[in-house]
Amino acid sequence: MGWIGDTVDSIKSIQIRQLLTQVVSLGMIVTSALIIWKGLMCVTGSESPVVVVLSGSMEPGFKRGDILFLHMSKDPIRAGEIVVFNIDGREIPIVHRVIKVHERQDTGEVDVLTKGDNNYGDDRLLYAQGQQYLQRHHIMGRAVGFLPYVGWVTIIMTEKPIIKYILIGALGLLVITSKD
Repeated sequence: MGWIGDTVDSIKSIQIRQLLTQVVSLGMIVTSALIIWKGLMCVTGSESPVVVVLSGSMEPGFKRGDILFLHMSKDPIRAGEIVVFNIDGREIPIVHRVIKVHERQDTGEVDVLTKGDNNYGDDRLLYAQGQQYLQRHHIMGRAVGFLPYVGWVTIIMTEKPIIKYILIGALGLLVITSKD
């Protein structure tokens, strides 16, 4: 009958109790992943402890598809550090190097200017209109480590959503039809 027929027969033969067990197991896996993510947020002090480099603006240091591990501390930000920041009105964070730190005398606040290592000029054109520097609330974290190329999985699933749906469907089917 073939693989599809066998799969359909397998789904039909599953008892309700087995199906509920599989659904609960899948829920526990998803819940565990969320707990791990929230725990990493607490430990690192960053709202996003892991990010994927999406462009070549930081080459040769970081390439597209590298995964960065972030940490955010109360220590002052220094020129030369690699930070991940959000711009008001943009949803995708940017990974660039701090090239200038300006401390405001009146408040003690620090303003930061960034630049991609592979870019010609600084990031003022990327910032919101009229914005010359980033403030601390824009910065999500500082890069403390990376894994090369591992983020390509995320990039491929984002750029080709059909692959993501096939993978999720296959994993769901595997969980439902598993008899263990």
